[in-house]
Amino acid sequence: MELDKVIVVRDKTRLEQLIERFNSKAQAKFYLERSGEDFGFYENEHDTFYASLSQVEKSISPLFKHKVLFRSFLPTYMFADGDLIVVIGQDGLVANTAKYVNGLPIVAVNPDAERYDGVLLPHNPETFLTAINSFVHGNHKSKMVTMAKATMNDGQSLLAFNDFYIGAASHISSRYSLEFGGKRESQSSSGILVSTGAGSTGWISSVFNMTNNINSYFYNQKREFDSGLDWEDDKLLFVVREPFLSKMSQIDLGYGTIKRGKSLKIESKMPTKGVIFSDGIESDFLNFNSGSIVEIGVAKEKANLII
Repeated sequence: MELDKVIVVRDKTRLEQLIERFNSKAQAKFYLERSGEDFGFYENEHDTFYASLSQVEKSISPLFKHKVLFRSFLPTYMFADGDLIVVIGQDGLVANTAKYVNGLPIVAVNPDAERYDGVLLPHNPETFLTAINSFVHGNHKSKMVTMAKATMNDGQSLLAFNDFYIGAASHISSRYSLEFGGKRESQSSSGILVSTGAGSTGWISSVFNMTNNINSYFYNQKREFDSGLDWEDDKLLFVVREPFLSKMSQIDLGYGTIKRGKSLKIESKMPTKGVIFSDGIESDFLNFNSGSIVEIGVAKEKANLII
């Protein structure tokens, strides 16, 4: 297949973020060591990442044009049809990248296998080039991962690789009306989670873990949560967190499966501080205040992970 250039997507290391925060490496070291932190951990992590990044660039350079792109530029960068994306970083960077590359192929590289689990990172700096060559010769294997899409009544939209949170930005009650499966009710809760198959073992599983722990306490019965969703299934799960029953709020619409072509409709009743954010990135959000209506369903776009 035709490959025009390779876009290497990376994030700043934690050491680089600390240096930005404290204006110098020496000040960051002084602050952390005074607090009892091991500054060497951050240095070793930083050095390991840059060694992996250097190896990746050296492998690509003789064969393909390439460009290194920081995570912060993903929302504004114009990707082209001939681009192949190499993500080097933690799992969350893969999820965040997939939302912006319009289905372009992604080769995800784990730069530090000793520190990162790498659920979404099947390749390492020694093996990733094999995946690129397989793509070029048309004999690669891809996993097409289902994503979720939130569409607002003002035309704004947002994709999620793992999950959406819909509710209040701070620790106050989220107030809204919920419509699903022909039923509608007003609710007050700590927010709604909508998860893809890829995200179903993440944040939303914690809600089921809590429920299972309560069941085991009262009924001496404990079950392991299994969403029953694969990454490629055209379905989403939603769950209402801590719904509150009162004269003004109901609790019957607490959980459901959203199939392709169907949607979960939510109308905000929060005058301020209502938000929708995806994949745990609070900076990647839509305002969701009174007058806002959102419909959440299975996205047409899919993430294309080369395995």
